[in-house]
Amino acid sequence: MASAPEVIVGGSVPKTVPLNCISLSEPDITKSVSLLKQACLDSGFFYVIDHGIDQELMQEVFRQSQKFFDLPLHEKMKLLRNKKYRGYEPFMNQTSDPGNQISGDYKEAYYIGIEVPEDDLKAEKPFYGPNLWPTTDILPGWKEIMEQYHKEALRVARAVARIIALALNLDVGFFDKPEMLDEPIASLRLLHYGGKVSCPEKGIFGAGAHSDYGLITLLATDDVMGLQICKDKDARPQVWEYVAPVSGGFIVNLGDMLERWSNGIFRSTIHRVVLDGRERYSIAYFVEPSHDCLIECLPTCKSEANPPKFPPVTSAAYILQKYKETFADVSMYSKHQP
Repeated sequence: MASAPEVIVGGSVPKTVPLNCISLSEPDITKSVSLLKQACLDSGFFYVIDHGIDQELMQEVFRQSQKFFDLPLHEKMKLLRNKKYRGYEPFMNQTSDPGNQISGDYKEAYYIGIEVPEDDLKAEKPFYGPNLWPTTDILPGWKEIMEQYHKEALRVARAVARIIALALNLDVGFFDKPEMLDEPIASLRLLHYGGKVSCPEKGIFGAGAHSDYGLITLLATDDVMGLQICKDKDARPQVWEYVAPVSGGFIVNLGDMLERWSNGIFRSTIHRVVLDGRERYSIAYFVEPSHDCLIECLPTCKSEANPPKFPPVTSAAYILQKYKETFADVSMYSKHQP
């Protein structure tokens, strides 16, 4: 397991959850499969290291992300998120846990998807289309850096998915199929949490409790603690544990689609962000299968004693419904745009 560094939050040392650590340079694939399978059964969260992304590139993405969020609001609003979920999302636009929050998540974000030209037939699908980019006179080189990272993160996600396939007793290339990760819905999401202190008792969060929607999420963070997970969402009271940052690596968690595929064997664990008054930056990479991919119980995960628990659903339909439940309509910001 990766060792969790001691981090002070609010004057005390928080309880951190120990997570298995998977090295993508490990030559013994059976070891990686065993560690990942245990993590998926236990918490749905694990660390990934030795992923091959240059550390300077990762640091530069953080620097460029901060440069964007430091821009005046009127400049950011020129790139307001569109119907394809590309571009800037203002503070409190998303409410991750509508039943328990008094306001939206105290974060702002920027979405970057796989670039699809506007005249491409694929651009007619939800979540596909051209990205929105800051102009080069404001943020020179920004687009190129983000596109490079997007490409590298997708490579890492596919490598992790191959280990997951083996852990589910599937062919190693199961998730590489065209309808899955060959043409995925993959979104890079730059995140900036403002310096507002969270108060779970009052329904104030950096990000409310939620599970992710897709296959897996790769999360890179700064060294500010904030991410918490709850292994058992049905427990009362719920027990929340911090996830320590991992320098140069990823915190990886499973999404709802993998839980549905695995018939609940692997878990899409709820998590939230609780802030201590410090600003926090993170870079999330959400990986979902292609639009028409049918998410239904895998043959290796069902039996007479364990029939399918979830009805089949397409990837696009599931994501659209989840977005509808948690995102505000950006048209309400139209009067604030330049």
